[in-house]
Amino acid sequence: MSPTMVKANARLTLDQMDLSTGKKARLYRFLYEHGPGNGTMLFLPIDQGLEHGPLNFFENPESADPDFQCRLALEAGYSGIVFHIGLAEKYMKQYAGRVPLCLKINGKTNVPSDDNAFSPLTGSVEDAVRLGADAVGYTLYVGSPSQDRDIRQFNEVRKEAERFGIPTIMWAYPRGTAIEAKGGRDSLYAVDYAARVACELGADVVKINFPKIESAQKDHYPKPYNTVDLGFEETVQKVVRSAGRTMVLFSGGSKVGDEDLLSKAQTAMNAGATGLIFGRNMWQRPMNEALSITARVKDMMRSL
Repeated sequence: MSPTMVKANARLTLDQMDLSTGKKARLYRFLYEHGPGNGTMLFLPIDQGLEHGPLNFFENPESADPDFQCRLALEAGYSGIVFHIGLAEKYMKQYAGRVPLCLKINGKTNVPSDDNAFSPLTGSVEDAVRLGADAVGYTLYVGSPSQDRDIRQFNEVRKEAERFGIPTIMWAYPRGTAIEAKGGRDSLYAVDYAARVACELGADVVKINFPKIESAQKDHYPKPYNTVDLGFEETVQKVVRSAGRTMVLFSGGSKVGDEDLLSKAQTAMNAGATGLIFGRNMWQRPMNEALSITARVKDMMRSL
């Protein structure tokens, strides 16, 4: 595939999405009333305590207290913060109305292997509405042997979200033995598929990782991905296009250097992504450093 076959994507707008009034109003708050405020979104997730355990807090012990992330989200002006229900109930009251909330309503520990990955419900759409959230977050493991019950569970969440007029943000994560056999969870094949699944299943926003093309794994990719010849920027453009009329947030993943982080963020936004969801890259550092890197990311987003 020639690089000229993939063109830069235009950023999706609210008017291009078929949304209820409630969903549109809540997404508008993320896009224009908080964060960069120019139709893009910057989220601060703090779901890692459940998903990874306390090990992520060793680098910055202050971050083990969720109030650290709440203060960062408020002072740095994020579009929203992501909490599971326990943290939302325990820490959000003094920030209600000042820091928008996305309530993550399913999750799991990483103690078992991901061979048969599945995240059970930990909350509900009704909990999100009760807590004043502007979105619900749901992890769906694309390609897992448990995808049948995962898709059924998401479908019930999607219907409830429609009933309450609240947007769904899908964490579309390729997982399972079949995914690993076909090049791995971060391959272009897997991430591209995950972006499309989110659109097909009715997510309003999808959170995905940056795709990778690793020469050593290309023989494992299904056709025609095993012959695709695209640079990093073009792979990012491709997965944004595969998401269709679903807004795309790119994840920062584990902590990297500031210039690498800013370069990836710029690539994502140039490719037509709606925004970024950066957690460890932001809060695994002292507050003054976290405020500084957030300001640099927001300045870049505002310059678009």
